[in-house]
This record gives sequence, structure tokens and C-alpha cells, in this order.
Amino acid sequence: MTKKTFILPLLVLAAVAIVPAQNKMVVDILKAGGKGTIAIPDFRGAADAQQYMGTFNSVLWSEIEGSGLFNMAPKTLYPLTVPQTPQDFKPPQPQAQPARRGAPSPAPAAQAPWLTDWSGPPVNATYLAFGYTAVKDNQLVLFGWFYNVTQNDISNAQAIGKLYFASIDDKGARKIAQEFAADILKTFGASSLAGTKIVFVSQRSGTKEIWTMDYDGSNQKQLTSYRSISTMPGVSPDGTKVAFTSFVRGTPEILLHSLETGRRLPFYNQNASMNAQVDFTPDGKSVVFSSTAAGGYAQIYRANINGSGLQRLTNVRAVEVEPKVNPKTGNEVVFVSGRSGPQQIFKMSIDGADVQQLTPGEGQASNPAWHPDGQHIAFAWTRGFEPGNFNIFIMDVATREVVQLTHGAGRNENPTWAPDGRHLVFSSRRGSSTQIYSMLADGTDVKPLTTQGQNTMPVWSK
Repeated sequence: MTKKTFILPLLVLAAVAIVPAQNKMVVDILKAGGKGTIAIPDFRGAADAQQYMGTFNSVLWSEIEGSGLFNMAPKTLYPLTVPQTPQDFKPPQPQAQPARRGAPSPAPAAQAPWLTDWSGPPVNATYLAFGYTAVKDNQLVLFGWFYNVTQNDISNAQAIGKLYFASIDDKGARKIAQEFAADILKTFGASSLAGTKIVFVSQRSGTKEIWTMDYDGSNQKQLTSYRSISTMPGVSPDGTKVAFTSFVRGTPEILLHSLETGRRLPFYNQNASMNAQVDFTPDGKSVVFSSTAAGGYAQIYRANINGSGLQRLTNVRAVEVEPKVNPKTGNEVVFVSGRSGPQQIFKMSIDGADVQQLTPGEGQASNPAWHPDGQHIAFAWTRGFEPGNFNIFIMDVATREVVQLTHGAGRNENPTWAPDGRHLVFSSRRGSSTQIYSMLADGTDVKPLTTQGQNTMPVWSK
């Protein structure tokens, strides 16, 4: 490996056994999951509210399904009579006495909705979300309820009964659906991703620029317009700043922008052939990055958020890149190094001491990203595959146990965790283009978030 190497080369690998995705590590990460089956019938809107219910119902279903918390009861199994308010539930009536011989049989009484209509076959649900919307006082109002339908009586079934307010349009319908879904998830100790952002690199405007989008791929916007190469973004813990590598002045340097205003913020770049790949400490006051400030090989450095107060953390005759600070403790850094040969992932303390190799040396490993719990990382690895075919893995840093999440579907790289710790976002080249996808931490529920141009290096932020 030469000191000019920036993107480390790929080597031939040997096939090895991989731990199945459904193991204890994944179960622990998805510890809020497995809560049972939920039924979400389509909500109706009164009068003018009905025209927005397509958006509302689609978003509510998507938010709950995407959480990975529940099994979704198919709508084809739902009863014909769907409650809109708690008052619609009526306990089953006693069976009518048989008619006297020779008298006509009484017509069966129509049964009102009851909890067992949803908890019993064929729905077999544990939970039911129901309600309706209306337009009142120039607002779109959701009357939303969430019930545990396995209870024996109505008084014990209700977990949520709440009003939600928004503007009278599709945006408002989306808002109240997300808020209702967030309350449902909160009931089980999980958090909604609504409101979170993904920062990424896109070439759709002709050059690599920094873009942002909502957690579900909507609202994609270009942030930078340098008409050069803007790449490798890192986002501050509070989600207000993005640092990235720019080639606008020829050699790679670090630029810092506000995600709130889009304006450039001050950052002092060392006199070097490369300053790149920034990550923030949990307090948002410092950054770590890779630089050739001392000449020779790229090494890991730490500095204040404006680039001052430079401190060198590594000092070896090998390329050291992609530092990431433990978001839980702030005391550890994982990074990529060629000090042992082909690029592998290492860990050290924030002052550069106690260096340990995490990946065993097989294939090439890159793109480490800490889980919010500070105990696991996601990364890209060529272990067990032909040259160049990276896949996404997760690792328990303490035990070094690894689990493979993607399997042979393109070249998968740049994983980062969502704030909820249950989802990841990553880039994947499948066919002629590289796009951004999200998935659950067990590798399921893979969803494309981008489709236009080439899109890479996503970072999920608050």
C-alpha cells in the first residue's frame, strides 16, 4: 500500500462461513420487536376530510410496517364492520331462544363490532388502530385510538385515545398519520423516524454534490453547488451541521456547512495534500478526520470543530482513514487501516492509545459506523466473495461476532444507522447505477430511497 493510496485496492478473498442473520445479536438490536400482530383498517374522513384519506392511510400503514415491530394483519381478513369510535364496540348479545314449534324462526340480530372480531380468527390480531378524520375550525382533525383487542373488556383495551391536528391538505394528512404512528411506537419503547434526515452524495446535477432527503426518500434537495466534487459527508450529533470533503480548490479539503441555513461555516484546513472524511464527537465540539498534514501516509487526527487545536492520533507507515467516534461514550474511535496488509477495521481510544484490530484480516473491510448503543458497528466487507463485491455486516465490538445482512445483491457499501438503532441506510450498485436503500437491522425490509442519477455515501441524522 503506497502513501498515495486514497481509496484502498481490492484483493482476492477466501470464502468463509457467515453467522446467520437471525441470531442473538440481531435479536438484541431489534429488542423492541416481536410485539404481535396489528390490524390497521382504512380510516374514513367526514365530508371534506375524505379526499385526504388515501395519503393518511398509506402513510400510517407504511410507518407501522416499516418499524419492524409488528406482524401486519392483511386487510383482506378484516371484518366488514369496522369501528370508528369506541362507542361502536358492543358486547356480543346472548343467543336468542329457539322459536316454538310451528312459529317462524326469528331473524338473527346484527352484531356490532367487538374485540373478538379482531383478536379471533381469521384476523388473529393483538392490536387494532382505528378512528376517523374530520375538518373542524379550519383544521384537519384525527380522532385516533389504539386498542389491545386481546383484553376482555373495553375499559382495559385502550392504550391510546387522542386528537391530532394539521393543515387541510395532503401534507397535513401525512403529518397526523406520522404523529399517530409515533405514539403507537412509543407505547412499545420504540421511536419514529419521522422528522429525521439522510444526507448523501448525488451526481444527478452533473457533479458530486451534497444532498438531503427525508427518512423515507421524499423531499430530496441539493445542499451544495460547488460544481466540483463534494463527497464523504459527516453530520453533527444534533443534526445541524455537515462536514464533507471538497475538491473545489484541487486537493481534498474539509468544508463545514449549516444544515439549517445551507451556509458555509469556518473550518481551518491544515496545509496538506489531503484533509478528508470527518466525523464529530458526541458533544459536537470536536472532529476526527484523515489527513496528510505530517506528509507521507494519511493518518488520523483530532481537532476543534473549526479545525484548530490539531492533535495527531495515529503514526504508522500505512494509510489510516474513515475515523468514527463512539456516539455513546466519545472515548473510542473505529477506523480503516492498511497497517496489517489489506484494509481492515481497527479500534483505538480517543487519544490514539490501545489500538486493536477488529476484523480478522480476510478480504477488505471499510466504512465502519457505530450503532447508537456504542456496542455494535456496521461495515462493508468483501469477506467470502469475489473481488469488489462488498456486502453489509454488523459486529458486536466486544465479542467480534459478525452477522451478514446483504447477500450477493450488488455492491453494498457505506452503511450508517438510523437514530432508532433499528434501521440502516446504505448504498448499493445493482445494475448500471448506485442508489441508496434502507433496511432493518436483520437485513429485511429493503427499500430503495433514490432512483435518479448516482447516489452514494448516505448518513442518517436527527
